Amino acid sequence: MEWLVGPFEVTFVQRALWGGILVSLICALAGTWVVLRGMAFLGDAMSHGMLPGIALASLLGGNLLVGAAASAAVMAVGVSAVGRSPRLSQDTSIGLLFVGMLSLGVIIVSGSESFAVDLTGFLFGDVLAVRPADLGYLAGALGVALVLAVLGHRPFVALAFDERKAHTLGLRPRLAHAALLALLTLAIVASFHIVGTLLVFGLLIAPPAAVLPWARRIPTVMIGAACLGMSATFAGLLLSWHLGTAAGATIAATAVLQFLLSTLTAGLHQRWTRSTTTPTADRPHMEYGHPS
Repeated sequence: MEWLVGPFEVTFVQRALWGGILVSLICALAGTWVVLRGMAFLGDAMSHGMLPGIALASLLGGNLLVGAAASAAVMAVGVSAVGRSPRLSQDTSIGLLFVGMLSLGVIIVSGSESFAVDLTGFLFGDVLAVRPADLGYLAGALGVALVLAVLGHRPFVALAFDERKAHTLGLRPRLAHAALLALLTLAIVASFHIVGTLLVFGLLIAPPAAVLPWARRIPTVMIGAACLGMSATFAGLLLSWHLGTAAGATIAATAVLQFLLSTLTAGLHQRWTRSTTTPTADRPHMEYGHPS
């Protein structure tokens, strides 16, 4: 029993656990929509697009969180603006902005005489360095994310189900898309300190993707994703303590392992179901709910 609870008797590991739990809740709210709408590449681009803001904030002695938020906001606005071009696909626009922002960040870092920017924490996170103030920031971010998720649920559902129907119902899909980008930005900015931008998808994408084959309602996916994210945080911290591995990377790897096990189990279950039912049996689909 000491093997299981011993690490969490240490203060900084306790803070890491609470930080991971708060991030898991935020990522469950945002990641569910990212998975349903197929926005993974956009999220990846936005997470790496934070580099210029973080680099500038570090070089100027400012708050890294503010720099990350400003840079992510610029990326979100840029994606929305460039994506309106009828001659460019959305993937092309996102890819160009992704490369542009990442290049700008590298230029800022390389232009520093001392190379003072610590990219290790930015890329891979430092969950064991979470401070009490960081927990306060994460709790506030969770409150904002919850408000956005509740107020935007109907237009988000309509946007995911049928954008043309959202127009018909007067739910303003462009505004809904902007609100969804804001929710995604909030989740990425809140998460990068915990698992880093390279591994942020471990908590943003893997938990809802793992729940999706088993759930038919969006709230169920969110709740399941939150539970998986929190369990991945606990197991990842426990394993990293005993194995001496990087905590953020172990958390992300645990979340991805959960997804792989869920996908494998769902495939076996589907194969068994097909063998015991008639060939015309239909597989149930996700119930988005009626947006009205």
